[in-house]
Amino acid sequence: MTSDDSEALAALNRKLDAIIDVLARMAPPPAVDNRLEDADCFVWEPHGSRLDPVPDANRVALGLLRGIDHVRDILEANTRRFAQGKPANNALLWGARGMGKSSLVKAVHAAVNQVTGGLKLVEIHREDIDSLPALLRIIKAAPFRFILFCDDLSFDTDDTSYKSLKAALEGGIEGRPANVIFYATSNRRHLMPREMIDNERSTAINPSEAIEEKVSLSDRFGLWLGFHKCSQDEYLGMVDAYAAHLGLPVARDDLHRDALEWATTRGSRSGRVAWQFIQDVAGRSA
Repeated sequence: MTSDDSEALAALNRKLDAIIDVLARMAPPPAVDNRLEDADCFVWEPHGSRLDPVPDANRVALGLLRGIDHVRDILEANTRRFAQGKPANNALLWGARGMGKSSLVKAVHAAVNQVTGGLKLVEIHREDIDSLPALLRIIKAAPFRFILFCDDLSFDTDDTSYKSLKAALEGGIEGRPANVIFYATSNRRHLMPREMIDNERSTAINPSEAIEEKVSLSDRFGLWLGFHKCSQDEYLGMVDAYAAHLGLPVARDDLHRDALEWATTRGSRSGRVAWQFIQDVAGRSA
């Protein structure tokens, strides 16, 4: 082989290496094996198209949630129908903070799944809403039923990702898969800040159309479940339930007096405040 032949062969090898490198970069990433049978709860990781299992989900028993009996029964019945393959609605849990919105979703899932089985809870973070279509493509063919759960869902003035959610819930050509339902919690009934809606009303060429565009997302939720600030009796009922659950050896009158003082220092009464108070009592009792 002459020197010219060697140089030509070396040049050809370099070109082949460059082509192989380009093709390797163009190839799709290896498929992720989402083992959905390994757990009942998952967190969606969009960057790796993964459903990360959560073996020990952070939740309380359904019977410990007090003061929200009406919405609890509605959400549990809706979830049970969905788990049984019957028609069911997407649900928006909105209202006062600390009243157990996200706790109720997780508790209802556990209670219903214990009876029916095959019901998965998948949490998708607010900032990952744009990746919802990719998640639906993964789970729509799975032999399970899925509750997609987004905690503290809301949208700010320049945020347009709500359009992706609208299409995924009902507006897209494919529609929502039959084995998927969407539950979200929010402090805002329309998921948009009031000033955003007021600004549309005052600056848009056609105010009514602009407002409809913004608030129509919440219309995709067939169930609107409102959570409101609890009364003093409801708050003390929560305290009693938590104390009984933990078996705290505290006199009822003393417990109520301290619980009311605790709520006064926090400036509110809610299930979260009641649980934080009981954690403090349990720590001191131990």
